[in-house]
Amino acid sequence: MEILREKKGFIIDMDGVIYHGNKLLPGAKEFVEWLRKREKTFLFMTNSSSSTPQELQQKLKRMGMDVGAEHFYTSALATAKFLSGQNPGCSAYVIGEAGLLNALHDAGITMNKINPDYVIVGEGSNYNYDTITQAVRLVVKGAKLIGTNTDLTGPDEGGIVPACRALLAPIEAATGKTAYYVGKPNPLMMRTGLKILGIHSAEAVIIGDRMDTDIIAGIESGLDTVLVLSGVTTLEGIEQYPYRPRLVLSGVGEIPE
Repeated sequence: MEILREKKGFIIDMDGVIYHGNKLLPGAKEFVEWLRKREKTFLFMTNSSSSTPQELQQKLKRMGMDVGAEHFYTSALATAKFLSGQNPGCSAYVIGEAGLLNALHDAGITMNKINPDYVIVGEGSNYNYDTITQAVRLVVKGAKLIGTNTDLTGPDEGGIVPACRALLAPIEAATGKTAYYVGKPNPLMMRTGLKILGIHSAEAVIIGDRMDTDIIAGIESGLDTVLVLSGVTTLEGIEQYPYRPRLVLSGVGEIPE
């Protein structure tokens, strides 16, 4: 724990770590207060592409936590950054919410339902049979398939919900194409997070509730790793993986002294 507490930078997942749905998890507020008191740099890094940083800021504010928008980085922002670097001025057919649409717009990527360069899929309530069919047809015609993240499921107040990779599965199956996924554990997203914090990987820790995104991302990027059991992973579930986090905690409330 002392090794963890001495780290300069903290990359923190949100769903299952800070909150479930619209419910703040125990100890989350005290943990953020501790980060500030100890003058740590920190970044909330979420694979969810639905919300903008400003919306995430407002969500935490409604729960009683005041955190600036600059402390949030999403897979939507990572996807927009990746595509604007790969193909500036490209166009896309997008299945997703405001967080993804706004990030792409701000990166100069235009919406195109006829002959887009990319089909981009994130989480979203506008996902339905018609959008799946349109995506399949565009990919068959040559559009490249992009997923904002590799999460199969995500937590909410009622249990688990299907996430990006589950929503992409029928499109991949129908087209025979495999999507390129940008979010955690892709090192692209991790490197950007470290750059935002302005620190080296050896000085940072990632805290998350998922072995297949958060923990493997930390291991492959050279960060210290902490798994919290307040989200989707159980103690028994850890044994399914060939790698382990350095620390396992019940929640982030255990971190402050």
